[in-house]
Amino acid sequence: MTLDRRLRAILLYAGVAALILAGLYWISRPEGLHLVRADILVENSDGYPPPPRTVDPDALAGSWQTVALPHAPRPDVLPGSGDAARLPTQTTWYHFRLDPAHPAPRGSYLYIPRWKTDGEIAIYVDGRLFYQSHANLQWNGSNRPLWLALEDAAETRPPRDILIRIRHVRGIGGALSTLWLGTYDQLGPNYLVRSFFQTELPYISSGMFLATGAFAFLVWLRRRRETLYLLFTAITVVTFLRLMHAYMGLDRLPVSDAWFGWITVNSMGWMVLIVHLFLIRLHQRRMPLLTTALVLMCVVFAFGTLPVFAWMFDATIAAPLMYLTVAILGGIAFGFGLHRSWRAGSTEGCILAGFGLLAVLLGAYDMLLQNNLVNIEGLFLTFYAQVGMIVAFCQIMLNRYTKAMGDIEQANVVLADRLAAREAELNASHRRLREIEHRELLHQERQRLMQDMHDGLGSSLVSALRVVEHGRIDEAEIASLLKSCIDDLKLTIDSMEPTETDLLLLLGTLRFRLQPRLEATGIRLRWDVIDVPALVWLDQRHSLHILRILQEAFTNVIKHAGATEIILKTAVENACVRVEIIDNGSGFDPAVAAGGRGLGNQARRADAIGGVVELTSGPEGTAFALRLPIAMTGSSAPPPDSC
Repeated sequence: MTLDRRLRAILLYAGVAALILAGLYWISRPEGLHLVRADILVENSDGYPPPPRTVDPDALAGSWQTVALPHAPRPDVLPGSGDAARLPTQTTWYHFRLDPAHPAPRGSYLYIPRWKTDGEIAIYVDGRLFYQSHANLQWNGSNRPLWLALEDAAETRPPRDILIRIRHVRGIGGALSTLWLGTYDQLGPNYLVRSFFQTELPYISSGMFLATGAFAFLVWLRRRRETLYLLFTAITVVTFLRLMHAYMGLDRLPVSDAWFGWITVNSMGWMVLIVHLFLIRLHQRRMPLLTTALVLMCVVFAFGTLPVFAWMFDATIAAPLMYLTVAILGGIAFGFGLHRSWRAGSTEGCILAGFGLLAVLLGAYDMLLQNNLVNIEGLFLTFYAQVGMIVAFCQIMLNRYTKAMGDIEQANVVLADRLAAREAELNASHRRLREIEHRELLHQERQRLMQDMHDGLGSSLVSALRVVEHGRIDEAEIASLLKSCIDDLKLTIDSMEPTETDLLLLLGTLRFRLQPRLEATGIRLRWDVIDVPALVWLDQRHSLHILRILQEAFTNVIKHAGATEIILKTAVENACVRVEIIDNGSGFDPAVAAGGRGLGNQARRADAIGGVVELTSGPEGTAFALRLPIAMTGSSAPPPDSC
């Protein structure tokens, strides 16, 4: 969507909303008894004494005059002419005699669309005090329409006489709109609509705006470089302060009238400054001279009207001069902001600057209304321009948020694509590595088997062949050599079977292979094994070492011991598993056997798997033990000398 189309769409939506609101206001027109004329009596007074409980209009001194309502005399005091708190007061009485021929219906309400006092108001019904403002003088909730139920009990009769007393600083205030008397059905819709537009809408919009500012402030705390969130927080706070006078004052204010007036009047300049800084961030064009002028304006007015400085202007008295200055500088700032935003192609800046210019234009009308130069029953319109600015600010931050979320989603998509591509590369690389590892493992396994067959089976076959060629061996010895070669081959094949860290399974395989040979030689095998822990490091290569060690032990017993019984035992000692082969043969001298080839091979193989071999022999027999570690430490082999 181009810039022009977006602006047209926004203006169309704003126009439709305005028509809907205008139609709502029109169809809620009040009905009932409309009081458009009153007798008026003006008295000079001093201070603000409490109003009397009862008043007889005919007993009041002075001459009454009949005036048309709304009655709104122009203020006499110009900005800077004095302190309103020290000026003498003026009391204005408005008297209404109801026609007995057209009495107010039962259940009537008194509805006053607007009243302006800059002081206090008291309402008498049939000579008795019925209502009085008691909270504040300058900021007394006069923006709220008055809505009073005149009959509180069943015995109460319809009112016949209404007297309104307004006491205010002489020359300031004292305006009253027309009055309405009627039932709730006749006046309620208009009162509710007017109350919503004058008080509830500024209250709701500024409260919601402040809540979004709190959220933006939390975001800024996490992202300090994003000053736009801090400016947004500042504008929400200032807008809330600025709109408070639209709905506060009917009850007692948390601060004095002087301080409340200082906040209300000065907050207009603060708003202009912050919106100007916000626009600079949108169109990215600095305006140092204009920014300096706005800052100086805010500083001078803020310090020059502080209530603690009694020798300077009161903010409320100086408000016309301050509003005029703010309007001039604000119009310049928003005009330049609109121009710069248009050239930069920033629709958000154009909308925000447009609402700022609208607020300046409507502010001129509000000044006329404030000074009774137009019909006082009209609405203050600056509120709605400020509500429009609230919507514009929220839309800007929403766009920022959705754009950030879109960027994050796009970044996540890109990151996911990159991650998927990287994962595919890693998977492919992993597959290649596994293939390389598999080929390397096969190669190592082939090398191991070839080396083992060369050192074991091959060596035995070569030795047997040489003996046969030289004719130094008989058939029985040849058969024995061949059986030994077959046992070596079977043992090599058995070592290739997965044992899954189970030493007893490996020993069972050895028993299965050696049992026939033991039975052929008349040696009985006693199996005295217990469960032992799993050896996590036990694989095919280590299995072959264990089988070779134990096979050599059994072969030595068969060939040299002359034993009739062999006992195979297992035990657990600390962090090791002990495998022991005990025979009842004749025994031998271990010192002589230590220099032999067989025991040396056993020791080397045991050392390769982190084990230890032990040999003890005597006249009662020989005990051979192999101790194996249970765990390994960070490598594929058990730790050396761990047993």
